[in-house]
Amino acid sequence: MRLGVMIGAERGDMARKVKKLLEDIEWAEAAGFDTAWMPQVPNDFDCLTMVALMGARTSRIELGTAVVPLQAQHPIALARQALSVQAGVGGRLALGVGPSHHWIVRDMLGIPYEKPASYTRDYLEVLNTALAGPGEVDVENESFTVHNPTVLGADPPMPVLVAALGPVMLQIAGELADGTVLWMADERAIGDHIAPRITKAADNAGRLAPRIVAGIPVCLCANSEIDAAKDRANRILAEAETSPNYQKLLDRGDARDVGDLTAAGDEEAILARFKKFADAGVTDLSVRLLPIGETRDELIASKYRTRDVVSQLVAEVR
Repeated sequence: MRLGVMIGAERGDMARKVKKLLEDIEWAEAAGFDTAWMPQVPNDFDCLTMVALMGARTSRIELGTAVVPLQAQHPIALARQALSVQAGVGGRLALGVGPSHHWIVRDMLGIPYEKPASYTRDYLEVLNTALAGPGEVDVENESFTVHNPTVLGADPPMPVLVAALGPVMLQIAGELADGTVLWMADERAIGDHIAPRITKAADNAGRLAPRIVAGIPVCLCANSEIDAAKDRANRILAEAETSPNYQKLLDRGDARDVGDLTAAGDEEAILARFKKFADAGVTDLSVRLLPIGETRDELIASKYRTRDVVSQLVAEVR
């Protein structure tokens, strides 16, 4: 299993956020992480633009998006942007995409959120053809009628990962993508539901074994502080639980909320939780550093303690 870290969506003014983003990615590469994942927060920076900036400060680490909402742009436009970034970062982009949630697409953007799985399949047909260029992109399906030439192509090929939680989306991801990017999925949900379904779909389609990227919060703390870490995860990350998609995924596992998903405790406890995810079939673990404390200084110190320990575990989980 490869170990990665989530980077981005930092609070503060724009100039400070960019500076912090670049400092964090330089640390992640120097610390030996395999990959870094940039979330696309609805009210924050464009994650592909940030990946391009991170690529200019690094030379080895894979840079992924987690994830680009599909409804916000035409697949040709996304392919053009992703291929441009892929060239700029020297072939290190992992393009994570997904149909997002009703409260983002419908409520925030005012775009219909009907048949998201069917739309994703139609979208991927166009996107995959465009990424396989150069050449003609001639795709006609229920959602798109595209006849668009392109001179661009991904060299090396760019992995496309789809946020897939339910059976239909996992089928689509296995057939048309290189894997899935997850949030709110614990070990049992992955081992019993996600890994078998997406792997079978990929095998039936004649594709390579899919990547399974699981995101989890992580907090280094004393045993007496584990409950506090879980409570903080539920306070600052609980908005994800308002989605029916995430609720259904929680029902397939043992975790009841994002606090239960958190790997909290000492170094041994964190490593043990990491290994459980590897045993469940996770190929890539994406760590969301979760600091605890009452003051800003305490939170900063907690974050740095956690990230130092996590970086020491990179070799342990490979």
